[in-house]
Amino acid sequence: MITRRLTTSMTALLLLSGMLAACVSVSTYDQLNQQLSAEIAQGQVHITRLQGAIKVTINSELLFPSGGWQMPPAAAKTIAEMAPVLAPMQTAQITVTGYTDSTPIGPELRQQGIDTNQQLSLKRAQTVTQYLISQGVKPNLLSANGLGDADPVASNDTPQGRAQNRRVELNLVGAGS
Repeated sequence: MITRRLTTSMTALLLLSGMLAACVSVSTYDQLNQQLSAEIAQGQVHITRLQGAIKVTINSELLFPSGGWQMPPAAAKTIAEMAPVLAPMQTAQITVTGYTDSTPIGPELRQQGIDTNQQLSLKRAQTVTQYLISQGVKPNLLSANGLGDADPVASNDTPQGRAQNRRVELNLVGAGS
């Protein structure tokens, strides 16, 4: 496993992980690094290259407001920077999975029909999926899942840990893998 991790004090993260047919090419890894260089420099994005996968972790506040699922313009810009790298992978199935922290859903979200963290995480994954489609990724190659507060990557006992647990993962799986 080859790991490259660029970190700063920013700890709120979303996650994009990729797996291609046989392995993720160094070229794809390098393209994502280049496309997201400003966000990496600001500590809003971390990129890890694994055997057969790429994981891009994005600061959750960059993509979604707290308790929300609509992307502000800065978030759309970040996803738009990834799309030119992802769109040419026309044989890769991309599954977008959303996660939340364990904070219970509040009354404002309940009024909007969101009763669980699983529903909120699904809305976030669907938002990213729809934006990728708008940027040229084939819709038949995308699916969205929401897992709520399942599979935390940090403790939900601190604000920093909860921020790390709010993320979205994109898994790219090529034909024949």
